[in-house]
Amino acid sequence: MRVTEKGQVTIPKELRDALGIGAGTEVEFERRRDTIVVKKSRTTNQRGSRLVERLRGRGDVPMTTDEIMALTRAERP
Repeated sequence: MRVTEKGQVTIPKELRDALGIGAGTEVEFERRRDTIVVKKSRTTNQRGSRLVERLRGRGDVPMTTDEIMALTRAERP
């Protein structure tokens, strides 16, 4: 197996199937001396994801995204 210029490798299909790893699955890397262990993440819902999910759809500001960005950049809308 070869590492690409971007540091990517392909996990063989039989291993992905055996571990239930599909598109979007979180994995963790662990270094053990000169070995890298890749394992399926046990925590599928990280803190940031939980926060985003909790806040999704709660915005009630009657401004467009462009107007908000102009305010953060000290520009006039």
